Amino acid sequence: MSALRRIAAMSAAWLILTPLVLADEAAPAASPTVTPPAVSPSVEQLTERVRKSVAVIVSDGRNGQREGLGSGFVVADGLIATNFHVIGEGRGVRVQLADGREFEATAIHASDRALDLAILRIDASDLPVLELGNSDELKQGQSVLALGNPRGLKNSVVAGLVSGVREMDGRPMVQLAIPIEPGNSGGPLIDMQGRVHGVLTMKSLVTPNLGFALTINLLKPLLEKPNPILMSRWLTIGALDPHEWKPTFGARWRQRSGHITVEGQGQGFGGRSLCLSEAAVPDRPCEMTVTVQMNDEAGAAGLAFCAEGDKHYGFYPTNGHLRLTRFEGPDVASWTILYDQPSRHYVAGSWNTLRVRLEEGKILCFVNDQPVVEVADSGLTGGKAGLVKFRQTQAQFKGFKVGREVTRVTVPASEAQRIEKLVGDGASPSAINPKIVSALAGDAAYATTVLRDRAAALDAQAARLRELAQATHEERVTTSLAQTLSGDDDKIDLFRAGLLVARLDNEEVDVDGYCEEINRLAHEISAKVPAEADEPTRLETLRKYLFEENGFHGSRGDYDSRSNSYLNEVLDDREGLPITLSIVYMELAHRLGLHVVGIGLPGHFVVEHRPAKGEGQLIDVYEGAKLLTRAEAERRVKAAIDREPTPEHFAAMTKRAIIVRMLGNLLNTSGNEPRAAHRYVNAILAIDPENGQFHWIRAVVRSRLDRRDEALEDLAWLTDHKPAGVDLERVEQLQQILQHQ
Repeated sequence: MSALRRIAAMSAAWLILTPLVLADEAAPAASPTVTPPAVSPSVEQLTERVRKSVAVIVSDGRNGQREGLGSGFVVADGLIATNFHVIGEGRGVRVQLADGREFEATAIHASDRALDLAILRIDASDLPVLELGNSDELKQGQSVLALGNPRGLKNSVVAGLVSGVREMDGRPMVQLAIPIEPGNSGGPLIDMQGRVHGVLTMKSLVTPNLGFALTINLLKPLLEKPNPILMSRWLTIGALDPHEWKPTFGARWRQRSGHITVEGQGQGFGGRSLCLSEAAVPDRPCEMTVTVQMNDEAGAAGLAFCAEGDKHYGFYPTNGHLRLTRFEGPDVASWTILYDQPSRHYVAGSWNTLRVRLEEGKILCFVNDQPVVEVADSGLTGGKAGLVKFRQTQAQFKGFKVGREVTRVTVPASEAQRIEKLVGDGASPSAINPKIVSALAGDAAYATTVLRDRAAALDAQAARLRELAQATHEERVTTSLAQTLSGDDDKIDLFRAGLLVARLDNEEVDVDGYCEEINRLAHEISAKVPAEADEPTRLETLRKYLFEENGFHGSRGDYDSRSNSYLNEVLDDREGLPITLSIVYMELAHRLGLHVVGIGLPGHFVVEHRPAKGEGQLIDVYEGAKLLTRAEAERRVKAAIDREPTPEHFAAMTKRAIIVRMLGNLLNTSGNEPRAAHRYVNAILAIDPENGQFHWIRAVVRSRLDRRDEALEDLAWLTDHKPAGVDLERVEQLQQILQHQ
């Protein structure tokens, strides 16, 4: 169904007719065949049989040491299924089999972060494979066994019942009357015939005797279409770029498209660990800044500066205080705390921006652009700037910068006043005054009514302000998207435009950070290609890099998820739709000097490599950059539209058209969310303002949102322009309805 029809169908109150289903005439009854019931093995017999297929999964822990984390089971020769969270990301993994043998995983054969599933490959053969059942056939009350290694207790088994199969976080889960403990994750849930129906995954926080398992049918697509990543490549996932950062004193520093994360205890005294930027620090005066968030305010993480070896300054939050410390050696005896006080400008549990300004003989520290302390200290000079953390702190950092002067994060007072004046006055916050309470209590009935009415009005005002803030964000991103897509097509930054599409829905998307990520990928792949390599060699290098070494793949478990349309999540999860995977492929191909264009086949986006000499080659990026013949592509088009394809179907799409198609995909997933639908169609019309179909869709969506005047503007545009493909009779009908409301 087209986007137009979907939105129109949503908006109209049509009578839904349910057809009667007539049963076929009954066939003559066959004589019943009596089959003796199958005899199930005892729990003891079944356990003895299947325990040989259960493994212990061991990986690098958060402190950088080796530690047992979970369970797995044999699904094919050399393949061990488990949870994604058991193996972590970018960590080495070992598999301990029931017979005592131990193997290093040679590859992550398949993985799906969203489903929390993974399959490991090990160099082992003749393994006892467990039969996979059909989780759709599970019955409530059915007896099952859970096997695993709870809390490191190997080869444990517990019997229980299926409490139900229910949807949780968009995934079908088996609810179990079985206690699931740490270490059970990744183990098999089997029926009394020894068939696997689930992968144990989580413990209930409601009761200790309740657990959950992912249905085994979610794992089957991973077996059918794996996305293998060699272990040598898996270990580099999220690794810091050594040209930009140098970690010291251990802990686990990782990079995820603009954000740096750290976990585990550093090797320095007090769990200290540094991650220093390779960027040059200017002569004083100069500044450095970072925005940080900790998982626990009892931790400590922030800025390091003037760093050389064991010596550096640190400015960081810890235990509700902001602290400035001079570190002059490896232990606490050589540390000097220069300042340690709370600040009302620090927001606990949230992102906070730290800034340090270095002047001759002075250090000035700020939080969220508010001054914290000015210290006269020149004990350390020179050195590098970067990040520091202590103890077992888990923290995230973003926006690290160093320079003569760095960007401020707070809104200037004059600008805040201008915006507040535009929006209108709100209520001034104030503490409860006992004198006012006493005065009001004299006529509490009236006072209570007035105050609650006022509170209701303020709630409505707050909701309006939130809506206004969201609309302002959408307008800014839409304007930026239209500007990015203006000008000559060959000069448009398609990748940045795709990231702005994701930012429409998620204000936190770090567009510059993800552009840096694609730059890192391009730098890495370029290093693999000899300067004299011909075009076929460069194409093959690109294919291997993306699909064999890094595991990019077409989405199998949840094709319609909006995550597949967000380029940032496609890079993070290495999974996407044909169009988003193709944008990544085209961007990297361009960096390799290859001319690759997008071809918008009906229902399935592909690309075409157009060499300097010779015929073009169609490539299906969704299927691992599989080469397509023109005949195969024509058959696919004919199947999709039920008619012969035309040359227009194989024309290269402009970058604007590609982004419009991306937004159209999101529009088709908006379902009964008219606000989301409006966001996408509004962006489409900012790019393609003469598109009559989308003016009609926006008019319908605006009518659902009670934005009558704006809907009438779209309808007036349609009656004035009379675009082809739009039913003007329906336009007039909706016009009349809205005009008479």
